[in-house]
Amino acid sequence: MPVNGARARRDRIVHLATTTGLTSVEELSRTFGVTASTIRRDLAQLTADGRLARTYGGAMALVAHPEASLRQRTGEAFEAKRAIALWAASTVRAGETVLLDAGSTVGALAHELRTAEGLTVATTGLTALQELADVETVQVECIGGTLRPLSQSFLGPLAEAALERMTFDRVFLGADGVTAEHGICEADLRQTRLKELMARRAEAVYVLAHSAKIGRRPFHTWVRLPPGWTLVTDADADPGEIRALRAQGVEVTIVGDE
Repeated sequence: MPVNGARARRDRIVHLATTTGLTSVEELSRTFGVTASTIRRDLAQLTADGRLARTYGGAMALVAHPEASLRQRTGEAFEAKRAIALWAASTVRAGETVLLDAGSTVGALAHELRTAEGLTVATTGLTALQELADVETVQVECIGGTLRPLSQSFLGPLAEAALERMTFDRVFLGADGVTAEHGICEADLRQTRLKELMARRAEAVYVLAHSAKIGRRPFHTWVRLPPGWTLVTDADADPGEIRALRAQGVEVTIVGDE
């Protein structure tokens, strides 16, 4: 099955790994009519991009729910994200110092904060930086570190050290998934550690997650969701998960709930 171009071939490799499971270098070489060396380069790039996980013997295994890039996620659930962002922006007061996570929903919040007055916004996400870079009434602080391209976020020891020098009135966190049993799901252990540190530095903690993420557990790294934090989601969220979260002491705000 000839496939023209490295990008198209790599997309097809991801699709095959998702639908058929483990795939060997030799099988892929025969399928695409290219050398084993070419396939190894493809797999190395896909692994670096976070789209595949390597296994022994040259076989590839895709994580059960591959992580979408921030660009891919930006257009998903647009209306729900905007409603969540509008509610979150309404909680912010002039003169406050707030911390924004990376992610598309938190990026939507950054857009809503463009009209804020006398606000200081620190962020670990490129989207928020881009949204607020030209806003003269908002002081922007970049929590720098190692750039994670897939999520367009900064993390690692430099980001952690920067957080130790600031405190915040509010922090707004994103999530790949949220469950009552485990908390906030993320694709990378470094992200879970950073979220925990961000929460410790803030007076109030909000988790912004549209309904498709509630009850979802695409990965195996977690942040505990303790009593007193506020989950903000939309009216299509799983009622059972919402009841369980509230029973554990998590504050849940449902935007658009009549």
